[in-house]
Amino acid sequence: MAKIRLDEKAVEYAVYGGAVLGGGGGGWIEDGLQIGKLAFEIGQPELITVDELQDEDLLVTVSLVGAPAAKDKYVKPIHYAKALDILSQKIGSPIQGIITNENGAGTTVNGWFQSAVTGIPVIDIPCNGRAHPTGSMGSMNLSEQPDYVSHQAAVGGKGSNYMELSISSSLDKASTVIRKASIEAGGLLAVARNPVSVAYAKANGAAGAIQQAIEVGEALLSHKGEAAIQAVISKLGGKVVAEGDVTDFIIETTGGFDVGTVTINNSYEMTFWNEYMTIEKNGDRFGTFPDLIMTLDAKTGKPIVSAAIEKGQQIAVISVPKENLILSSTMRNEKLMKPVEEIIKKSIIPYIF
Repeated sequence: MAKIRLDEKAVEYAVYGGAVLGGGGGGWIEDGLQIGKLAFEIGQPELITVDELQDEDLLVTVSLVGAPAAKDKYVKPIHYAKALDILSQKIGSPIQGIITNENGAGTTVNGWFQSAVTGIPVIDIPCNGRAHPTGSMGSMNLSEQPDYVSHQAAVGGKGSNYMELSISSSLDKASTVIRKASIEAGGLLAVARNPVSVAYAKANGAAGAIQQAIEVGEALLSHKGEAAIQAVISKLGGKVVAEGDVTDFIIETTGGFDVGTVTINNSYEMTFWNEYMTIEKNGDRFGTFPDLIMTLDAKTGKPIVSAAIEKGQQIAVISVPKENLILSSTMRNEKLMKPVEEIIKKSIIPYIF
C-alpha cells in the first residue's frame, strides 16, 4: 500500500475513530472535524504509508500539548502551520514527512492542515496508536537516546497569552518547558518537534495506526446507538466492562493536565490523567493503561472524552487489551509508566510488565 485516499468522509472516520483510540484524551471531536475539513478547503492533504520513503528521510512530529479542559485555551489552524515553519527554519534540513504524536479526536488529523498548506505528506506512522499523557510517551523512546537533541517549536494563545517559542535541549527538559509554556498560553499549544529518520520511526512508531482509526470510525458511524458500540468492540476485539449512570465526577486541571476520577453506578471507578488510566470495581481491575479504556454515550454511541464527562450521563465503558492496539515502543518502557502511578495514586506497572 502507498497512498491512502483522503476526503471529507475520511476526516469524519479518522476523527471519530481517533476519539475512540484516544482513550479519553487526544482532543475534541469538534476541533478535529473543524481542522480536518479546513484542510480540504485550502488544499489536498496527502497520507501515505511509510514504505514510500527512504530510511534516511526526515520526519517531524506535530502535536497539541496541554489540558483539553483548560478554559482559556486558544489554538487555531494558523498556529499549527506556524509551529512547523519555525521548526523547519530551526533544523535547516528538508522535511519529507509529517507524523502525528498519537491517535485522538483532534490528534489523528494532526498534520492534515499542514500537509495541505505545504505539500509535505502525512505519513501513517504516528508516534503512538493511542493517546497518552506525557510528551515523552509520544517521542518514540528518544528519551533513551542520551545524545539526542530535541528541537521543538510551539505556538498558541490569544492576546497577551499569545506565544511562539523554539527550544533545543534534552527531550525531557524541552518537553517540560513546552508543557509549562502551554499553561502560560492559556492551556494549549500547537507543537512541531523531534526530527527523526524514517528508519528510527519504523523501529519505534505505530505504523498503520491512522488507518486503524479510520476503520474504527467507519465501524462506529455505520451504526447507531448500542449497535455502534458493538461495532467498535468487534473491530478492536474489546468488550463493554461497565454501563450506567455517572454518579460522581472529579476533575482538576493542574500542571497542564486534566486529572480526576469517574464513578459509575456508585461502584465502578475510573482514573484519568488526560487519558483513562484504570477502571476497577471493589479492587478488581478491568483495564490498565496502555489498555484502551473509553467512554461512549450509552444511547448514541458517541465517544465522550474525559474532560466532557458530567454527572448523570448514561455511559458505556469499553476496554480493549493493549495487544490489540498499534502501539509505540514507549508503551513498553517501564520508566515512562512510573509517573502514572505517582499522579493517579494507583498501581500500574505490576499490571503491564
